Amino acid sequence: MTELVLVRHGLTAWNRETRFQGHIDIPLDPEGHEEAERAAHALADRALAAPVSAVYSSDLTRARQTAEPIARRLGLAVQVDPAMRERHYGAFEGMTPEELQRDWGPEFARWRGRDLDFALPGGGESLRGFHDRVLAAIEAMAARHPGERVVAVTHGGVLDVVHRIAAGIALTDPRRQPIRNASLNAIRRDARGWAVVAWGLVDHLD
Repeated sequence: MTELVLVRHGLTAWNRETRFQGHIDIPLDPEGHEEAERAAHALADRALAAPVSAVYSSDLTRARQTAEPIARRLGLAVQVDPAMRERHYGAFEGMTPEELQRDWGPEFARWRGRDLDFALPGGGESLRGFHDRVLAAIEAMAARHPGERVVAVTHGGVLDVVHRIAAGIALTDPRRQPIRNASLNAIRRDARGWAVVAWGLVDHLD
């Protein structure tokens, strides 16, 4: 059995403004850095009972800045994995929902309706393509670390897809779980497939 502990990156200025970040490389804000340190402390405590063998991160700055204190506390190096990037939102990136409703109304409606094969304008990913990328990434991680426990720092969209994979929730269903910045989430892989171990843990932030 392999266990993946997935951490959403800490807070950014664009999170506060509800702007679509996607592949735009936004750094953490001061609160985000504090959240990263709190997540690192929580994971170091948990590692006393169940050691961590590797720390992965999306290649985007906000994820790497969250992963660095985690890896430091665990005595590991950060391994960068571009496959754990956020969804590419194309022309939506940098915009708020209000701006998208105004400027991209029909396209925004298709995105909100979870149209699986709608490729976002401006070179963005379809939901189906994004799902397939994320599934391949976590399967590859499990194959590299059979029987081990690893940490991966990633993004809200990735975590939504991971939760659906592990919980058996359709891509077309509305999102059921809030995914807070710097939350801890765990899934495991065995011969039967993926399952949720814990989700949305935020005690270390409150």
